[in-house]
Amino acid sequence: MKYVIAFTFFFLSLDKFYSQKSEFRGVWIASVNNIDWPKNALDSNEKKKEDFLKLIKFYKDLNFNAVIVQIRTAGDAFYPTRFAPYSRFLTGKEGVSPQGDFDFTKWMIDVAHKNGMEFHAWINPYRATTDLNKMNLSPKHDVFQHSDWMIQYGNRYYYDPGLPQVEAHLLKLSEEILDNYDIDALHFDDYFYPYKIAGKNFNDRNSYLKYREKNQSLEQWRRSNVDSLIFKLHRLIEKKKPWVDFGISPFGIWRNKDRDPRGSDTRGGQSNYDDLYADPLLWAEKGWIDYLVPQLYWSLDYPVASHRVLAKWWNDNAANTKIYIGNAPYKINDGKDRAWYQPKELEKQIELARATKNIYGNVLFSAKSLLHHTQITQELKQNIYQNPALVPKTKRDSAVVLIPQVVRFSNLKAEIQIPEAQNMRWLCIYEKQSGVGEQNWILKDKVFVTGVEDTLVVLVEPFLGLENHAFSLIDLYKNESQKVQIPEFVNEL
Repeated sequence: MKYVIAFTFFFLSLDKFYSQKSEFRGVWIASVNNIDWPKNALDSNEKKKEDFLKLIKFYKDLNFNAVIVQIRTAGDAFYPTRFAPYSRFLTGKEGVSPQGDFDFTKWMIDVAHKNGMEFHAWINPYRATTDLNKMNLSPKHDVFQHSDWMIQYGNRYYYDPGLPQVEAHLLKLSEEILDNYDIDALHFDDYFYPYKIAGKNFNDRNSYLKYREKNQSLEQWRRSNVDSLIFKLHRLIEKKKPWVDFGISPFGIWRNKDRDPRGSDTRGGQSNYDDLYADPLLWAEKGWIDYLVPQLYWSLDYPVASHRVLAKWWNDNAANTKIYIGNAPYKINDGKDRAWYQPKELEKQIELARATKNIYGNVLFSAKSLLHHTQITQELKQNIYQNPALVPKTKRDSAVVLIPQVVRFSNLKAEIQIPEAQNMRWLCIYEKQSGVGEQNWILKDKVFVTGVEDTLVVLVEPFLGLENHAFSLIDLYKNESQKVQIPEFVNEL
């Protein structure tokens, strides 16, 4: 029997609540060479699922809010597509489908969302192979299908970024991902033109002579090729799914100061601008990207490339975009940089990011790196990541978001109606900290609500009491509604 009692909502403006810090807390899940997942490409579907779920649980327990999952490593795919063969890192043999044609990418997206995390689809645009062994490749690989697109450099094949047909191919496969998957972002890492190898020439002379503009140097032309892809991808996303972010994680040094007075006070052997022909500062300035994650994999005071110096440099120079810092827990207790043998190095780097005005979070490379560092993980949870946080707002779109409607409520759960569910992304659950001011509300969980038809039931902590919960909605563009608190029972569940 249902009992309808006093029905009173209290709508509280955002400034009346303790504002849980918005902070990007991401981790790269690398699939190339089976770095993080799958552990073994020959494992069963169930074992692969089990291993992925373990990674998600580990980072959910650390209150992370995003996973950046590599779904294209080198001219291959972790999803069914007409543009590339299935990856051998997923199935053990390139071009062979997973058992039962299971779509792991769709499944991983669903798992991330169910655990309150964004899913950023990480693709490598220009790397075509990881070595020169063509025996590992499917006949459907572009090395065979479009050999004229390829340039051998060192021990790999690369797509020639200067060919219009390569650009068109990359745009088509990106569009297919946008069309078929409910991703939160499209993500590139630092692989644009390849890192230079001493004494080796990247032989793109023919395409340079054919497609360059008048008086355009080779270096200018190469940068313009990458710029063109970034701009057209930005335009494609704006057309197809404008709420989806476009993020790039460049090498940590834009230019050294000895090459450009605007550059960083570093002595890195290579740089984005001069060696990889990538200009992330331009992309940010033009508004083509939504976030940058410079890979600052050095320790805080590393002599030739100080993490501290570079964090400040990116903070001061990358305008018109969100900046997150890429950190390297894979270096903990490993390598020549002795600072990484100090247990607080990673924690200090995250604290530096938090103390720097224009930096909004961190991304860790890679997912497996913390799994066996129990003490460091515990201290991160205790000192840094005590509570969940919202992903920072990246888009300029702003809107008044309708509040959630609590239909029924008990000490155990709430039944909540989601208005305009097709435009909503998350239901946020807040709890009031006990023993402190009534305005001190902490984000405790997020529930994925895109596509919810009517209502959903969420669990709440029974011992906190009705008056200690509040709810809000976040739309596709990360706009948050007012929070609603229910001081009395509405309908008994």
